[in-house]
Amino acid sequence: MKKLCLFVSAFFTLSVFAQQEKIDVETINKIKNEGLNNSRIMEIAFQLTDVSGPRLTNSPGWFRAATYSVTQLKKWGVDNASLDEWGDFGLGWELKKSYVAMSVPYYKPITAYPKTWTKSTNGLVSAEVVLVNVKDSTDLVKYKGKLAGKIVLLYRNDTLKQSFRPDASRYTDSQLDSLANIIPKPAPAPSPGRGISRDLILLQRLNTLTKQMAEEEGAVALLTRDLRGHDGTVFVQGPTGLRQPLADGNYALLELSVGLEDYLMITRLVKEGYPVKLDLDVQSQFTGNNTKAYNVIGEIKGTDPKLKDEVVMLGAHLDSWHSSTGATDNAAGSAVMLEAIRILKALNIKPRRTIRIALWSGEEQGLRGSRGYVKKYFGDRATLQLKPEQANISAYYNIDNGTGKIRGVYLQGNEKVKDIFAQWLQPFNDMGAKTVTLSGTGSTDHVSFDEVGIPGFQFIQDQIEYFTRTHHSNMDSYDHLIADDLKQMATIVAAFVYNTAQRDEKLPRKELPKVKTTSN
Repeated sequence: MKKLCLFVSAFFTLSVFAQQEKIDVETINKIKNEGLNNSRIMEIAFQLTDVSGPRLTNSPGWFRAATYSVTQLKKWGVDNASLDEWGDFGLGWELKKSYVAMSVPYYKPITAYPKTWTKSTNGLVSAEVVLVNVKDSTDLVKYKGKLAGKIVLLYRNDTLKQSFRPDASRYTDSQLDSLANIIPKPAPAPSPGRGISRDLILLQRLNTLTKQMAEEEGAVALLTRDLRGHDGTVFVQGPTGLRQPLADGNYALLELSVGLEDYLMITRLVKEGYPVKLDLDVQSQFTGNNTKAYNVIGEIKGTDPKLKDEVVMLGAHLDSWHSSTGATDNAAGSAVMLEAIRILKALNIKPRRTIRIALWSGEEQGLRGSRGYVKKYFGDRATLQLKPEQANISAYYNIDNGTGKIRGVYLQGNEKVKDIFAQWLQPFNDMGAKTVTLSGTGSTDHVSFDEVGIPGFQFIQDQIEYFTRTHHSNMDSYDHLIADDLKQMATIVAAFVYNTAQRDEKLPRKELPKVKTTSN
């Protein structure tokens, strides 16, 4: 492979970097060379995806990936590489077999995936599909006593709408300029149902009541769909609160997420009076007997006598959903963080502050692993009762938006780091990374740190196929990773972590958030 040319002018170094930030340009160039020309990131990604398999928290796949990660960190000479318990989660769950096909009125394989932590069929079952068509809860009465031994299909008046936009795209310069110029506004006070339409609230309630009736009457399964899922893509997650047996010792009703085209076909047939039968053979198992859950942790110890107890953290969530191997969500982020650590160790860098990597579990169930870690070591987000260690964390950096290369950084409203990060990005402007925006982004693990006043940052990434094709879907596989983008990400992350570790001062912080009135 042709070597990438690395060049930073002396003029650029003196005229820009020396004004505010002390930047070790020689080391940054070494990081770029190692990350771009000697990368092992696709080897790491292969191990986390194809070799480890799906990585649902506490499943065998998660522990395979975690064991690999700890082993590699130790091989690279990382200190204290281990699994760190963060709290109760529940049992793991693993899919062993899944066969779904229509047998009446004719044979047709059906694209469908069981949702997590739901039960098996205990062998091959053939059952009739019942279409439940209700406008409100009173309509459910007409189905009472008719769901035992049936497969329940919730009627939706959906149609497949073709998309004329590409699945994969990159940010344009104008989009990045708009993002950079955003002035965040204070979040409005929360109110019940804010942002959720009355129709959606009603639909969710009807879904819950229908599922409850189906479960009570002994239905075989419940069919669901996601309107994003078409052309062979099925988006499937799972119930998040059913990681233990129910009160009667059984597990939750089998739910199947069905490809949109098959779901609409079955709906049309049953609605028009044609009997439909499906053959199901779903075998799954709850794994392990320990409900505790763990994160992967490792460190490069700091060397400065005054700063070595301060910490710079980088992380990503290692867990995934189960219909594929979780490549873009989030083996990509985990591989980037592991590769960033490998780069620093390969260069034998001796940071002033300690650098700590964390690969989280339970992110897909509500940031459980990172929130558990933060509560254990730094403070309670609900009460803001902080521990002494909270003051020693300079920053936490996160990757969790797929395979797309870094285009900049979300500042989470921390205006004090804007000029610092803009300077740190300048050696990577020619690689497409130049945007700093005061706006924030949510739903991933940097939030856990931001909630207790620790500077936590998520990088801006090109979305590629993330929400259109791979996010929580059966398409989230190794082949949807872009090697050059991952190399760029790991290189930038390694540089940011190094710069943070070498600063004379910790990164400046925002004011602490206000104490929550309720804990969740």
